[in-house]
Amino acid sequence: MQAVVLAAGEGTRIRPLSAAVPKPMLPVADRPMAAHTVDAAIDAGADEVVLVVGYEADTVREHFGAEYRDVPINYAVQEEQSGTADAVNAAREYIDGAFAVLNGDNLYDPAAVEQLFDRCPAVCAIEVDQPQNYGVLSTTDGTVTDIVEKPDDPPTNLANAGAYAFPEEARAWLEVPASERGEHEITDVLAQVIDEYAVSPVTLNRWMDVGRPWELLEANEWKLGTLERRIDGEVSDQARLEGAVVVEEGATVESGVVIEGPVLIRSGATVGPNAYVRGATLIDEGAKVGHAVEVKNSVLSPGATVGHLSYVGDSVLGRDVNFGAGTTVGNLRHDDADIKFTVKGERVSTGRRKFGIVAGDDVKTGINTSLTPGLKLETGATTRPGETVDRDR
Repeated sequence: MQAVVLAAGEGTRIRPLSAAVPKPMLPVADRPMAAHTVDAAIDAGADEVVLVVGYEADTVREHFGAEYRDVPINYAVQEEQSGTADAVNAAREYIDGAFAVLNGDNLYDPAAVEQLFDRCPAVCAIEVDQPQNYGVLSTTDGTVTDIVEKPDDPPTNLANAGAYAFPEEARAWLEVPASERGEHEITDVLAQVIDEYAVSPVTLNRWMDVGRPWELLEANEWKLGTLERRIDGEVSDQARLEGAVVVEEGATVESGVVIEGPVLIRSGATVGPNAYVRGATLIDEGAKVGHAVEVKNSVLSPGATVGHLSYVGDSVLGRDVNFGAGTTVGNLRHDDADIKFTVKGERVSTGRRKFGIVAGDDVKTGINTSLTPGLKLETGATTRPGETVDRDR
């Protein structure tokens, strides 16, 4: 089985985190998001992976190389992001036999990916409470009979989860006409496969489509929740580590630090002295948590620094962010309402009672800065000492 993994998109809804990194390469626990998908495909038996790249393609190439886990990797370039069928069509020259299509910005239940490969032709589905918001699958006697996009009266609660195993013949069906929204949709290819073959539905126990910053936080909560305790780095005898904590080789935990897992501290990162880290937290390569800092349920991207006497909760910090001493992140409204966040110019609910801020790469705060819940700081944004920031910048 060949696996075509779609990793060409920028991810405009997750900006500013994708300003210089393609969304599928944003960190989820110990690897980029797309690597979770590639690993699931290889574990399921893929003997070749084709990565469809476009935006910041070199970032993808540098991570996966020509071979990943002893499996050959090929790269297909999607020149313009004009739909999922167009993305797979970009990889057509590499397709030789049955092939799977997976999204590099989705997280899948790995066991279901194996079932997907075994049952080819097949499509992954997940049971949802509001199927009218998705492409919905109809089934009869264990076979998919139809797919309808966002129906007013859904025939089932099985939503299309965007993972497919196609027969070789589908290679010739990839050039589909543009849909009403101007994109070439892989669901049109699926519809033709349904007409020609008995397509099996594979129900996922868990699945995530990561499109917005708080969903990246949720993705890390999921994957960090599977950690098994491992201490390979340097940890002071005066530090206390509780639960599922991983300290990679080359990481340092200094005296007086308390860490309550699940927490992953990656190589080159330093924590402390006298810091408190808790919740599902990723402290990525080269990140620094200083003296008397508390970090709770957050993602610190490579090179991010939180100076002493600061608090960061339920937040995502981009690469090389530098928080001055005394920077405080608010993550809870006084009225306990869900936090809102700006996505493509519109304030939308995160669905989360606690959510802090999203800081793009190279953001710098002055000492004693206060940041309000649901704040977005674009790449390179700065604050003045003692400033309270309550509007995106």
